[in-house]
Amino acid sequence: MADKLLEIKNLKQHFNVGKANEVKAVDDISFDIYRGETLGLVGESGCGKSTTGRSIIRLYDATSGDVFFEGENVHGKKSKKDLKKFNRKMQMIFQDPYASLNPRMKVMDIIAEGIDIHGLAKNAADRKKMVFDLLETVGLNKEHANRYPHEFSGGQRQRLGIARALAVDPDFIIADEPISALDVSIQAQVVNLLKELQEEKGLTYLFIAHDLSMVKYISDRIGVMYFGKLVELAPAEDLYNNPMHPYTQSLLSAIPLPDPNYERNRVRKSYDPATHNYTEADNVQMREITPGHFVQCSEKEFESLKAASAVR
Repeated sequence: MADKLLEIKNLKQHFNVGKANEVKAVDDISFDIYRGETLGLVGESGCGKSTTGRSIIRLYDATSGDVFFEGENVHGKKSKKDLKKFNRKMQMIFQDPYASLNPRMKVMDIIAEGIDIHGLAKNAADRKKMVFDLLETVGLNKEHANRYPHEFSGGQRQRLGIARALAVDPDFIIADEPISALDVSIQAQVVNLLKELQEEKGLTYLFIAHDLSMVKYISDRIGVMYFGKLVELAPAEDLYNNPMHPYTQSLLSAIPLPDPNYERNRVRKSYDPATHNYTEADNVQMREITPGHFVQCSEKEFESLKAASAVR
């Protein structure tokens, strides 16, 4: 098995809303990410998947829990030097390619910002060459370096965001819904680019999205979130062919298929959270039903899922 690059243990991210209300955006989740893999994280809007990514990269200070990157606690006390080193190894591609690029900066300076901060260029000529190479890597050309973000299409802007993330030669990239703001015709191009870069550079991804079809295409394993909880985690093919948690089943049943006759007679599955009003005695936790396939369930549900899996 590949080396464990990232380990998330009992991560919680709660926000105070008003004086008395607390939103549990991420509520006690644990999972690992292995070097060279893509872990997809899916769920409906507001389930906490983007907050999970931002907590991992320390854009938010975690309420509690631990995030270990290469064995080192991300949320532990760190000097400016340590934080700088960490920020070089872990980068993020943001959801909105329009809002994530400074409209007052030229592409040359946007991409070179990380290069400048970490002192990666020997001189001005080397800096320029590094930016030109990065533009070429993401399918753009050096003439684009002197333009401003508003002169690019949405797909091109997301390529600029990818180039900016790659500029510091990271090991791990969090892609926070990187295709949701793009036209369908452009989405596949961006995802294919991410896959190519992963093969060339040995990158590890956390790919956050709500497009289940695209997540299956790019991911090795997939985690499903619901209201701040991780309810299922499994290899991509296993999750799609044998979803075990009722919420995962409802999500997959919502994916449209290009067959009008099938769709006309298809029965969608709905998820009623009232069926999972657990008590403390239920001892709810993530349990391994089959090798590598984890489901949040009670002891009673665990026995039932194990029995059903044995029959298949």
